Amino acid sequence: MPGLAGFSDNPFRTREDCVTATWALLSPLKEYTSPLGARIRLPVSTGAHFDEVAAQLEGFARPLWAVGALLASAKNNPIDPRLQPWVDGLIAGTNPENEHGIHGEYWGGFRTTDQRMVELEIIGYALLVAPEAFVPSLPAEPSNLTPQETRNFESRARVIKYIRAINGKEMPFNNWRWFRIMANLALVKACGVPYEEVKELMDSDHDILNQFYLGNGWAADGFWSDQGRQADYYSSSFAIQFSQLLYVKYASDIDPERCEVFKERGRLFGDQFWRYFDFDGAAIPFGRSLTYRFAAAGFWSAVIVAEVPLPPSLNLGTVKGLLLRHLRWWSKHPDIFNLDGTFNIGYAYPNMYMCEDYNSPQSPYWCLKTLISISLPEAHEFWTCKELPHPLAKLLSSLSSSTAPPTVPISVVGLDEPKQILVSSSHHHYLLSLGQFCPWPIKASEAKYCKFAYSSTFSFSVPTGPLIQQMAPDNTLAISEDEGDTWRLMWKTADPQLGTVQFRRSDGSSEEVPKLSATWSPSKKSPLRIETTLIAPTKRWPDWHIRVHTIRRRDTVKPTINFIRTVEGGFAVPCRREDGTALPQLNAADFGNDHENIIDGVLDGGDSSLILSSAGVSGIVHLLRGAGKGEALKPDSNTNLMFQRSIIPTVRQEYEFVEDEEEMRILVAVFAISRKHVSLSGKEIWKLWNDRPVVGRVRDASQNNMDAIVIA
Repeated sequence: MPGLAGFSDNPFRTREDCVTATWALLSPLKEYTSPLGARIRLPVSTGAHFDEVAAQLEGFARPLWAVGALLASAKNNPIDPRLQPWVDGLIAGTNPENEHGIHGEYWGGFRTTDQRMVELEIIGYALLVAPEAFVPSLPAEPSNLTPQETRNFESRARVIKYIRAINGKEMPFNNWRWFRIMANLALVKACGVPYEEVKELMDSDHDILNQFYLGNGWAADGFWSDQGRQADYYSSSFAIQFSQLLYVKYASDIDPERCEVFKERGRLFGDQFWRYFDFDGAAIPFGRSLTYRFAAAGFWSAVIVAEVPLPPSLNLGTVKGLLLRHLRWWSKHPDIFNLDGTFNIGYAYPNMYMCEDYNSPQSPYWCLKTLISISLPEAHEFWTCKELPHPLAKLLSSLSSSTAPPTVPISVVGLDEPKQILVSSSHHHYLLSLGQFCPWPIKASEAKYCKFAYSSTFSFSVPTGPLIQQMAPDNTLAISEDEGDTWRLMWKTADPQLGTVQFRRSDGSSEEVPKLSATWSPSKKSPLRIETTLIAPTKRWPDWHIRVHTIRRRDTVKPTINFIRTVEGGFAVPCRREDGTALPQLNAADFGNDHENIIDGVLDGGDSSLILSSAGVSGIVHLLRGAGKGEALKPDSNTNLMFQRSIIPTVRQEYEFVEDEEEMRILVAVFAISRKHVSLSGKEIWKLWNDRPVVGRVRDASQNNMDAIVIA
């Protein structure tokens, strides 16, 4: 794809650059806007679970993140004619007289869990940030109105009536509650509705949202329990954190105590959230709705707009860098656009395998919330301050272009609330995750929440079918209880825990590293119970992490199988060279030349599999001698979010239970190096690949005298 002029060629250094990008993203929508402006329908014949009118309302409403910000930045000037369709569209969409008229642009009323509820938050934001554009103020004495003021009065009344209709309707127990709060806040602050009229309703939704709070700034997207655990970008930029920061911006005068709480939560969360972004701006793909793309950085715009005090790890310059680098990263991915300049559904390229049932062609414009920072004037300190590097940029200082650094700088932090470990080094940026899952039916749920590792370089893969090649098992353990006919992956886990293990060196010193552990079964009827532990990298082996699985037969389920097969994958990488040819097969001798930089190839041997690609190096090895077989697995095309054609290093294992109390042990080490920031010769890669972690078992009193896996 050629990309989008104004965005794909944008340097993203200044506010003016961001404004240019905003106009570039809005302009292609003009052709698909309805005559009265209330609906936008892209020429794509895919559907979502909700009705077509709601889908076209999405098309109108989601650009309002940017439209509202543009109007706010020029509030003392006449409305730009290019934005007038959105002003007119709000009036037309809320007017029932248009329902059966020649244009028929009324949006329709609300039903239970109606998609229209989602879009009301964005309409509410537009009213809050640019009220005079959408609902002009009226004279104090409305008895002598001019014809235009009469029309304004009638339009305002219809807008108020339409927004009010969201109250009293059933909606999910998740981030949607914020949409109703922000709609009601707009009624109060922009439309003159008395706060007392909606306060009780808003307090009720706040009470529900407060039950999602996990601590340390984190909120789950719903109740956190064994019935479901989700803390993805909806907990930050897509919804909860973003919305509560907007609430701070616009409700501090009427709800000061709650806003102070939200400020503190935003500060605490920001102190951790920056770790989800790579040095070059890429966010780690994780969770659902990733077709919203650069909405992942919306938190950084919101925290500046809301003027929330920043934590010690951040300042205006670092936040500016986090935001602009993220936009620059996306500007280098032109395949996110259709030929007409509109967004497509997908991540780095069009991909319907990874989308959700609620993604209409207009849905991706949720990403425009990241551009609300353009509502701040050019003279604002955020735009005048110097952009600063990533808070961990000093990790790159020891890099050399010709040789590998003697020690790879690494930062490893365990976050208890989301049950994740964030790993940042000059070689790779990724997270380990264990314990989250989405209980309701979304496409590729296990892939989006339940893989063991998620990378900003290699992303993750989604399934296309039930066969092992179609399941694309990168960074997960696939189990077959019927000799390979069907496979199951980890989904619902029990008792997820963040803990530590000790790495003990031969000189007597030690290093404590985080670990994650949980238990799970392939299905409710499966006789298998699996205990999984993920162990973070150490300073001694910074390019490796460890996974331990102990598989036993459950006493509560009558054993029906004795023989199982497993396939465990490492990180997926491109399976083609840059010239389009297949990756060649390698052997050990190919790595011997210190002066030759081996870019790509596949090496399968014994109990390991190693793949070198243009994106980076990925490998996996079974540490129990003779227990597994290494094999590079070629999944279906378009399974990986970043690479249309991918390949996964895997280890396969077979096991037969002879006695009831037997257990199967899987112990693998996963190796990965991104080529983003480092260039290593074949000999250097070979040395790192063969310098593998040594793992032993010791008695640990802190684990109730149970055997604990430690790096030794």
